[in-house]
Amino acid sequence: MCRSIKTLHNFAPPATDDEIRASSLQFVRKLSGFTRPSRTNEVAFARAVDQVAHVARELLDSLVTSAPPRDRDAEAAKARARSADRFGSGAPGKNAG
Repeated sequence: MCRSIKTLHNFAPPATDDEIRASSLQFVRKLSGFTRPSRTNEVAFARAVDQVAHVARELLDSLVTSAPPRDRDAEAAKARARSADRFGSGAPGKNAG
């Protein structure tokens, strides 16, 4: 579940509100143990996601670095390469044995 929480700091262009909200949702899901809360817990769950997203935005806006911004496409390519090394190409029979 938490593997879908991505690093959002120091990218060009900066993280969008949608990206921050998606990470916040994953974080709250992990903490609560709910993928989708019951009706009874919906309000508390949504409020937690909103609050985590707000604090995450404040954090990202306040962080400072001297490193150059990372390129999203280059980072995505590195992640795909790591995944291929870890799990193989996904073609049937290629990783057997």
